[in-house]
Amino acid sequence: MPAPISDVETASAPSTAAGGERRPDPKLAGAVETARSAAEEEAVIGTDPTGSPVLVMETNGEAVGEHVGVEYESEHAATHYFETTYQGYVGWRWAVTVATSGPDDPVTVSEVVLLPGPEALVAPEWLPWSERIRPGDLGAGDLLPSGQDDPRLVEGTLPGDDDPVTELAYEVGGGRQRVLSREGRLDAAERWESGEFGPDTETARLAPGPCGSCGFFLPLAGSMRAAFGVCANSVSPADGRVVHVEFGCGAHSEGEVDTSSTIPVAEVVYDDTSLDFESRDAK
Repeated sequence: MPAPISDVETASAPSTAAGGERRPDPKLAGAVETARSAAEEEAVIGTDPTGSPVLVMETNGEAVGEHVGVEYESEHAATHYFETTYQGYVGWRWAVTVATSGPDDPVTVSEVVLLPGPEALVAPEWLPWSERIRPGDLGAGDLLPSGQDDPRLVEGTLPGDDDPVTELAYEVGGGRQRVLSREGRLDAAERWESGEFGPDTETARLAPGPCGSCGFFLPLAGSMRAAFGVCANSVSPADGRVVHVEFGCGAHSEGEVDTSSTIPVAEVVYDDTSLDFESRDAK
């Protein structure tokens, strides 16, 4: 982005610097009214794809606001900025680029556009769908293919002939074209450990024991075995979910309820085992 210039610098700037470098023509910064007229015309009347003029937007009163600055684009071009009066475009500015071919040539308008200013409200930076997707977004019937360059996956194995080595590789790889890479396994482990069934949750802290010592714990295979497994307790909040070995819940297989303490019974405050009555003489 070219650096902004002030009216003082523009008015006093010579056409050639001391070292021989060309300076922008001072007429460019002084062409405020030329730029304003172009912005006002564009603010109300634009053109359709065929080049025919069309009404762009109704404006009440002045179509273009105050002049807020000018920037040199090059030796022969500068851009003037004006506030916009469009409702809903707070912080946006009209940018009018003017140019001249030389000191004796007139200033002409090159381009008029509406741009967001430093404090304008704009849409967030666009992200491809593959980066916007989040856990839980995938519904029934939705497809979410993995790209060929997905770093979480590496080449796996495919069944081949009857060679024993090939058959062993097929058993290890499960006949899949790609399997998890080290990066993919570490990414999954980090996500599971910090998730709902990790060791740092409140449920785990209050549990009678960790999942690693629970009879309902089914360890995963391979390198994940030491840290993760699947819960098989139907009454557990983690049933069917991947849990950390240090997670735990109240449904631990070895959990016990302390029944050794006796419940204190309050003393009897009145005796209802006998009945006192007083007879009355019949009148």
